[in-house]
Amino acid sequence: MRVFRPAVVALAGLTFATTLSMGEAFASKGSFIWLGPDNKSYVIANPPNSRCLTMQQRARGARNETNAPAVLFSGKKCNGRPTPLAPGKHAPRSAAFSSVRFG
Repeated sequence: MRVFRPAVVALAGLTFATTLSMGEAFASKGSFIWLGPDNKSYVIANPPNSRCLTMQQRARGARNETNAPAVLFSGKKCNGRPTPLAPGKHAPRSAAFSSVRFG
């Protein structure tokens, strides 16, 4: 019984550590900023990777301040013309997009 207990504790710790590291892998670190109606700035902090985010309003002038590459799409649901935006890069203020995907 003494050997069994430390093995269970070690396995539980390993599972917890793996879960934490996997959770961090699914989100980009940093902020994604864009301009919406009336030149108002909008921000998403730590956006999820590999998930399409569709804008509900007109969006333009994206700034990718995350650590992951982003792809801007001209259409909703990540359809249409793709435009890559590397980490730390800014799209022209007039560049409109309808959806974005990170990672």
